Amino acid sequence: MSAQRDPRSAGGAGASENDSVTMEKIVALCKRRGFIFPSSEIYGGVGSTYDYGHYGVLLKSNVKNEWWRAMLQQRDDIVALDSAILQHPKVWEASGHLAGFTDPLVDCRTCGQRFRADHLGDLACGRKPSKHPGQTEECDLTAARDFNLMFETTIGPVKESGATAYLRPETAQGIFINFKNVLQFSRKKPPFGIAQVGKSFRNEITPGNFIFRTREFEQMEMEFFVPPEDVERWFEHWLQARFDWYVELGIRPDHLRLRAHETDELSHYSSATSDVEYLFPIGWSELEGIANRGDFDLTQHAKHSGEKLEYFDQATGERYVPKVIEPAAGADRATLAFLVDAYDEEIVGGEGEGAGDRRTVLRLHPRLAPVKAAVLPLVRKDGQPELAREVHAALRSVCQSEYDEGGSIGRRYRRQDEIGTPFCVTIDHESLQDRTVTLRDRDSLAQERLPIDRLPGELAARLSAAWRSPKLPPAE
Repeated sequence: MSAQRDPRSAGGAGASENDSVTMEKIVALCKRRGFIFPSSEIYGGVGSTYDYGHYGVLLKSNVKNEWWRAMLQQRDDIVALDSAILQHPKVWEASGHLAGFTDPLVDCRTCGQRFRADHLGDLACGRKPSKHPGQTEECDLTAARDFNLMFETTIGPVKESGATAYLRPETAQGIFINFKNVLQFSRKKPPFGIAQVGKSFRNEITPGNFIFRTREFEQMEMEFFVPPEDVERWFEHWLQARFDWYVELGIRPDHLRLRAHETDELSHYSSATSDVEYLFPIGWSELEGIANRGDFDLTQHAKHSGEKLEYFDQATGERYVPKVIEPAAGADRATLAFLVDAYDEEIVGGEGEGAGDRRTVLRLHPRLAPVKAAVLPLVRKDGQPELAREVHAALRSVCQSEYDEGGSIGRRYRRQDEIGTPFCVTIDHESLQDRTVTLRDRDSLAQERLPIDRLPGELAARLSAAWRSPKLPPAE
């Protein structure tokens, strides 16, 4: 089924009505459990910049690793690249960023704040947050003017004598300017792709909504070079492949949609673009764009550099500039979407662990979970910590595991639930006698007794097994 014609692509405005998640809860959990927190917080912070703590680093690394797995490990037609953040200023002249990478900006003379002129209806007045900029008599807005989003810097020790440079606003151009190099060493021919993950920087006028829109962010971009006659087929292929990637990693399909851009939304280089959108607590918003960039970028860089950026087919004698399909995703936005979709609250029922208690749990796909297994001695005496350390050492060769002995066992279970740890291994008095442990499942709360010797193999098998989010309705 084509992704564009999938009924899910229409979305559903009521899909999140029963969700317990809000952006405020996500922000609080991330701060409480050390996923993400404001940068430079001891100095009052810097607007829309964030630092990733231990679990945030592990989670985002897992997101990026899954992207690399989909691009490299599961395919043989894509190669990797890591281009420099600082590039020759002519790169941005050729790409059109110097002339056209702008947002319309207005200033309010009353409150001193700046706003995007095309987003006034979504923004809050600096003095009266219940109103939009321009809605009150106090507002005194300037005329709109273009504001270039690139961060400018200089290369060299003295600013006056240094060359003007820019922090890259996207990772794509580093791929295009290396097309010739990659073509020579990779022994690939179209269709083939070049993929990279890296930091980009945009001086956004109105960043916000936690890590959804920030001035410093990480992109996962791939440029797929194809013969001109095959461009439509590959565009359809990547629409479906990228939609399916999010579903495979646990995002609920009714919280995803593919939305084709209207003509007036298309970038100047694009003949067709569709966004993979997710239903965040703030509404439907872009996770990833899949664009048909045509041959704009290679043609522009060939023109400005004087280098031929084309493919020569020795078998047929044909020369052509490949067309390009670009799936471009944000690692931070994807991380946020996985956090939001995994967040759950429930009253634990039955007669077992913590019956009647409310627990918060991140039902992350096990491949994304920051910690795969937590090893917990029931008490901190009688040899249990020593055996637990032994078990922890054995599991570390299999997966990312964590040792935790602080607080009651119930409190430690809840801590691991909030981190998203799929399995907890509990060492108790019986473990010392027969070397068995209790393996607890995060989602079902089922507990199973296993020999310690079987534990590494059992966890490896469970972590590699097919997984379905418990937040989905039962399979038919």
